[in-house]
Amino acid sequence: MDTIDTSRVSLEQLAQLETAAASISPELRDVVHAIYGHVLDGAAIAAIDLDETYTPSKAAERLGMSRTHLYKLLDRGEILSEPVGRDRRIRARDLLAFEQRRQRDRRELAERFARHQQIKNAAIDELAELL
Repeated sequence: MDTIDTSRVSLEQLAQLETAAASISPELRDVVHAIYGHVLDGAAIAAIDLDETYTPSKAAERLGMSRTHLYKLLDRGEILSEPVGRDRRIRARDLLAFEQRRQRDRRELAERFARHQQIKNAAIDELAELL
């Protein structure tokens, strides 16, 4: 994993990045916002080799979940893994694919709730007009 030093990125450069993010696709905008937030917080950014493998403990740590929950996801096939003796190894690309699906699902759920709220508000407005 290669760590990228962001300590010399100025606030002006970050503002330019944030402005540019308004005109790109939602997926790339998510990347830009993530980078923006981490750089603003002074965090380091790392690039990973997609073929790098993780132990279940490291994969769970990277995903911010318990090992028990990770094993449930592995058992259900939501995250691909390869058996190594009695244990498993998870490729970085499979973790990334899971994270992308999870972000997409969360975004779709948020959009569905927003649409539901809009429909509800429209119905309330329509009923108010009838009264």
